[in-house]
Amino acid sequence: MNRLRVLLFGGSGFVGSSVAAALAADPRVTRLTCPPRAEHDLVTGGIAALTALVRQAGPDVVVNCTGRLSGTALDLLEANTVATTRLIDAVAAAAPGARLVRLGSASEYGPVAHGVSVAEDHPCAPVGEYGTTHLAGTRLLQLATAAGQVDGVTLRVFNPIGPNLNSDNLLGRAAVLIGHALAGVTGPVQLGPLGAYRDFVDVRDVAAAVVAAATSPEPGAGVVNIGSGRAVTAREAVRRLAETAGYGGPILERGSGPARSAGVDWVCADITRAEAVLGWVPTHTLAESVKQIWSALDGGRR
Repeated sequence: MNRLRVLLFGGSGFVGSSVAAALAADPRVTRLTCPPRAEHDLVTGGIAALTALVRQAGPDVVVNCTGRLSGTALDLLEANTVATTRLIDAVAAAAPGARLVRLGSASEYGPVAHGVSVAEDHPCAPVGEYGTTHLAGTRLLQLATAAGQVDGVTLRVFNPIGPNLNSDNLLGRAAVLIGHALAGVTGPVQLGPLGAYRDFVDVRDVAAAVVAAATSPEPGAGVVNIGSGRAVTAREAVRRLAETAGYGGPILERGSGPARSAGVDWVCADITRAEAVLGWVPTHTLAESVKQIWSALDGGRR
């Protein structure tokens, strides 16, 4: 696609801010509209107002980087599923046939056999409300695409990491706790179990994938995995973060992990389709990512 008008929701969030920067830097994007939540909230805003906003923006591509990681089942349903439905209806009414790119989650897959790189055609069996509500959003977008209402793309993002990572995420929480320990505010760093394998992908690579999905000349990308294609234990990722920060104290593993990933001991993306369909491959290493996480936190404390 050339000379694109893009409407981006969630452009101030952890992933969304990187996506906004990447889209703004792409010469094919001639107009980028990023309405703040105060202007329109996808969870609380009405469909009429959303439709009017889409019509005014006149987008070729709509990107949704909003969503929730935690909360009640209703919170997650409204943020990850209902918001998708509203966007589908608004885009179909005000910009029929436009491309709609949404961020899904690896949690849609649920448990996967250890050692398997999971591809997009793997059966989905999410273990909690988070993955279930994302899977519902993915399926709704597939149905709308099949009906010709929109040209839908779900980027099934694995474990995004980078600067300003929210403390709802393991490495974001670990960075804050390491900072407190180094400052003498708290004792040893204490986290939940760290034995699970995760596929950590740099937020800059996620942003590049969104740009690729938005600008691809071919319609019908459907569901595409976005990950590093490599699994490491959460313990290894935290260790690297601690080394980067210069923390040599103990890291205790106590309690339980987040409910959204309970029972999922292994996850690794097969990213073959991303390269074939979008021409996308990740370019940042885990070491680079954790340096970015710590630099942003350490710099903000000075």
